[in-house]
Amino acid sequence: MKNICEKSLAGNDLNSDEILALLKCSDEQFPTVQKYACMVRDKYVGNAVHLRGLIEFSNFCTCDCRYCGIRKSNVHVNRYTMDKEAILEAAHFSRNRGYGSVVLQSGERRDEKFVSFVEDVVREISAIGDGELGITLSCGVQSPEVYRRWRDAGANRYLLRIETTDRKLFAALHPDGDFDSRKEALSALKECGYITGTGVMTGLPGQTVEMLARDVEYFRELGADMIGLGPYVTHSEAVLEEFGTDTPERMRERLAITYRMLCACRLVLRDVNIASATALSALDPENGRVDGLLSGANVVMPNTGSLKQRKEYDLYKNKPETSESLEDIRQSTTRAGCTLELFTQGNPPRQVRHNA
Repeated sequence: MKNICEKSLAGNDLNSDEILALLKCSDEQFPTVQKYACMVRDKYVGNAVHLRGLIEFSNFCTCDCRYCGIRKSNVHVNRYTMDKEAILEAAHFSRNRGYGSVVLQSGERRDEKFVSFVEDVVREISAIGDGELGITLSCGVQSPEVYRRWRDAGANRYLLRIETTDRKLFAALHPDGDFDSRKEALSALKECGYITGTGVMTGLPGQTVEMLARDVEYFRELGADMIGLGPYVTHSEAVLEEFGTDTPERMRERLAITYRMLCACRLVLRDVNIASATALSALDPENGRVDGLLSGANVVMPNTGSLKQRKEYDLYKNKPETSESLEDIRQSTTRAGCTLELFTQGNPPRQVRHNA
């Protein structure tokens, strides 16, 4: 295992068998893998943690993904869309706290009213501080034309998780989704000039480590600049029946494979940005974020919307709803042996190098 990690640290690509070995590492081997994931992060992207102010601006969605609490068939969720003034207030709040970027996240819609609204909001946010605030969008599959409109308005990053590259598992999770359209959308984002992010859900029923290894290889083939992945967390209105009872043991297993996946992504991709996902804190409120950073992550996304809206953007059970001070965030990054970097967008070195 150490030889595999040393190979990554030296800047050499890992093969399929080596990626699989990382994901299958034993509990005794895992601390070594974690240590090298942090060493690779520090060498290729630095020790700094970058902040993204998360603005969950709408929970209307046209999709019916079986794992998601805001799926269209959930009639018990209170639907909302923040008005432009509230979104801009959250963006200014993020900038004033030193966050280098904001993330505008919503359910998936493709109607012109929604597209124009996002375009207008992005244009106004991009004017804050003469464009010093980075803008990431996470609004699902759209047409290349829409991606270009939002890019021209000022968005510079886009996160579209593939969720899984296994066609059969993808179809089981997305009854109204199209796998090829999602892959085409990710390619279109690259072509439109976005700093492109993707990722998967870990610990899904029916998912194997071999599937996850292929996911990592897809990230490399795509040339992903950012990775956002997290454990499957159940929701009362979107339970995958195959999973059965959500036990503490199963939650620990999902955390374990997620941390291994984070390490594998860092060791394989090296110079990308990787988020320590909020879902980690849903399963382990005390240590989830820290352990994500200890597994090679370098991005944290604190929620900056109102507490009421955070509650309504109810993707999964135990989603954190409390506000954090900068000191709270600094303490968690310090616990992970990292530094907190403020007032910088923190673009991934991979993207900077490829666009030089």
